Amino acid sequence: QVQLVESGGGLVQAGGSLRLSCAASGRTFSSYALGWFRQAPGKEREFVAVITWSGGSTYFTDSVKGRFTISRDDAKNTVYLQMNSLKPEDTAVYYCAAGTYYGGRNYGMDYWGKGTLVTVSS
Repeated sequence: QVQLVESGGGLVQAGGSLRLSCAASGRTFSSYALGWFRQAPGKEREFVAVITWSGGSTYFTDSVKGRFTISRDDAKNTVYLQMNSLKPEDTAVYYCAAGTYYGGRNYGMDYWGKGTLVTVSS
């Protein structure tokens, strides 16, 4: 069992940066791939980024490539999403998740956090 708690959301102006953190409990944290997803108002939840259990590979949705980075610190049981050059369309509730990554956009997430709100003003 893994419990995930996101933090770091807030209000930022367009062009600014935020770093989201997701702290996990559970002794098997290091065996899971970790992902970030987001849900904008009135829209379905969408994939943002994933990092493999080893941290050796990452994958991003096209709209955030070059602006967002994902990293993990297994010693701290934490995964991060560094978001730079933020745009108003990045406004959403951001969720972290833990599960299995199969490559590309293929994944199966078993555990989810409750989310943190990111608002980007124009």
